Amino acid sequence: MKLPVSLGLALFVLVLDFITKRWVESALFHGQQIALTSFFNLVLAYNAGAAFSFLSDAAGWQRWFFSAIAAGASILIVYLLRKHAAERLFCIALGLILGGALGNLWDRITLGHVVDFLDFHAGGYHWPAFNVADSAIFLGAMLLILDSFRQKGSDTENLAKRKNG
Repeated sequence: MKLPVSLGLALFVLVLDFITKRWVESALFHGQQIALTSFFNLVLAYNAGAAFSFLSDAAGWQRWFFSAIAAGASILIVYLLRKHAAERLFCIALGLILGGALGNLWDRITLGHVVDFLDFHAGGYHWPAFNVADSAIFLGAMLLILDSFRQKGSDTENLAKRKNG
């Protein structure tokens, strides 16, 4: 997959994430919830930490720590996209992860926190609120796992061919 295509996917995720977060911020006040179904709410939540609000109550250093991790990961992802351009699923996964990482990085740098707004719940239990960027990162990670199984299968086949051939 050509680098511009992977970067285009990342840009699509970044723009979609930005638009949805700004829309929710303009439509809701912090903490407001709107029930859309029996299991899904729209909510405006701010997360100064990482996934599942990890370190959200720290003194503020976590903003720059997580920003540095996202920036470093983004640089590594672009390198991997260039190096593995022939691996389509791998590049799609990395494009999704890159777009998500940049979406949350934008929030951290400009707002000091990440805007979350998707709230799924069942039986009184609420999954931590998340956003489009988080969804893209999750989907990208699942595709990387799928790709790793596909790669292992082909590596095993190649090893068997070398032993038999």
